[in-house]
Amino acid sequence: MRIGVPKESRPGERLVAATPATVTQLGKLGYDVVVQESAGEAAGYPDAAYAEAGAQIGDAEAVWSSDVVTLVDAPTATQVASLRAGATVIATMAPAGHPELVEALAEQRVTGLALDAVPRISRAQALDVLSTMSNVAGYRAVIEAAEEFGGMFTGQVTAAGKTPPATVFVIGAGVAGLAAIGAAGSLGAQVRAFDVRPEVGEQIESMGASFVQAETDSAVQQGRSADGYASELTAEQERLTAQMYAEETAKADIVITTALVRGKAPRTITAEMVAAMRPGSVIVDLAASGGGNCELTVPGEKVVTPNGVTILGYTDLTSRMARHTSQLFGTNVVNLMKLLTPGKDGQLVLDLDDVVQRGMTVAHDGSVLWPPPPVQVSAAAPAAPAAPVEDPAAVRARERAEAERKGRRQMVGLALGAVLLGLAMTFGPSAFLSHFTVFVLACFVGYYVISKVTHSLHTPLMAQTNAISGIILVGALLQIGSSNLWVTVLSVIAAAVASVNIFGGFLVAYRMLGMFRKEDA
Repeated sequence: MRIGVPKESRPGERLVAATPATVTQLGKLGYDVVVQESAGEAAGYPDAAYAEAGAQIGDAEAVWSSDVVTLVDAPTATQVASLRAGATVIATMAPAGHPELVEALAEQRVTGLALDAVPRISRAQALDVLSTMSNVAGYRAVIEAAEEFGGMFTGQVTAAGKTPPATVFVIGAGVAGLAAIGAAGSLGAQVRAFDVRPEVGEQIESMGASFVQAETDSAVQQGRSADGYASELTAEQERLTAQMYAEETAKADIVITTALVRGKAPRTITAEMVAAMRPGSVIVDLAASGGGNCELTVPGEKVVTPNGVTILGYTDLTSRMARHTSQLFGTNVVNLMKLLTPGKDGQLVLDLDDVVQRGMTVAHDGSVLWPPPPVQVSAAAPAAPAAPVEDPAAVRARERAEAERKGRRQMVGLALGAVLLGLAMTFGPSAFLSHFTVFVLACFVGYYVISKVTHSLHTPLMAQTNAISGIILVGALLQIGSSNLWVTVLSVIAAAVASVNIFGGFLVAYRMLGMFRKEDA
């Protein structure tokens, strides 16, 4: 079978659905690949590179007459009409918002696989172009914000004074939000983030950001659906989150919004919130394609408000990093073709009993298959069974009994130790008391000295302990020849332990010093 890779028709689109590297992988699956002339030039992939990878370079007719056609954006009505019956088209289609496209594919008897309809389950992550695009968009959003902000993200302390780090507030901690958090944090910004799903709080904090919570968290942190996507908030939840958004945006230098619910952008930033932001602040609305999270967002454009706040509603952030985005997108397509080509013989086999393939299939053999049957997915861990509620009086009684038992055990231990010490002092040699006193004092002094040393002084302290271990080693060697068997055994053990401490300490010190030694020119 032949796979066609057309040149994207959307104005300004620089992406391409296959790169020379992914063309090679498709060839290993047994497919012939034809790439339209100059399809990858805008992404930095010339025709010669495709030809070297084994692809044929053809015109639009050769591409659209292929058995399988893969592209980034949804095909137009004219392009659908040029597909032959029985062909398969693979693209992002937003089928929920474009039923006319699904109907056209069914009428043409074309199998339509929507790359943006991949079920949110673990084994389908390698096919998920939404995650791919969101990851790139989140990263690029920080780059665009840094350009417009005009200041440094990280704080600086110099002889000329100091500058505070930029404060970045991210709304939504999906793939795009986490990518933005990581990029902003790596530039040195102070990052705060909020998401309606409670389980992502740990992910936010693991990336070094602060997880912002509304006042009534139990009421707010419930906005998620069973299939892993965020769901819409209730009126009460919207009121509580709006109050929190107003406080956070007023303090932020940069706000990045990523909230999308099934392709629709809920309103999170109002005009009043924008008016309360500081001049020079920047809002990057990653949900501009769905209408925008900010009330003042204009999709595809840059807006500067009267109070000096810049609002970026760019919808082509992924195209601004066309080379890497095309490679990632093409890899998603390759992973899908691996799933559809179990025999690696260049023959596409569609298994509608597979929930992944069924979830992506919007049309097949003249029938509309959208929407697919629901796939039950929960992003949160199953709730633990509720522990039985105990009587508070019984709990207090049990705690008192346990404390009493612990106290009795301690008293018995102390009494036994006192008896043994008294026997040792009564029947032991005269020198025992002085040696034992030195031993006890050494234990106390050593504990308090070591425990109070700061981490920055551990290396000098290690050098001192090496010296002490050397003294111990010398003393042990002098006692090894003793006529007393117990003295000899203890001396051998002391010599062995001190030797390990000395040689290990010097080895660690040598390696640490090597970290600061300049390389030879």
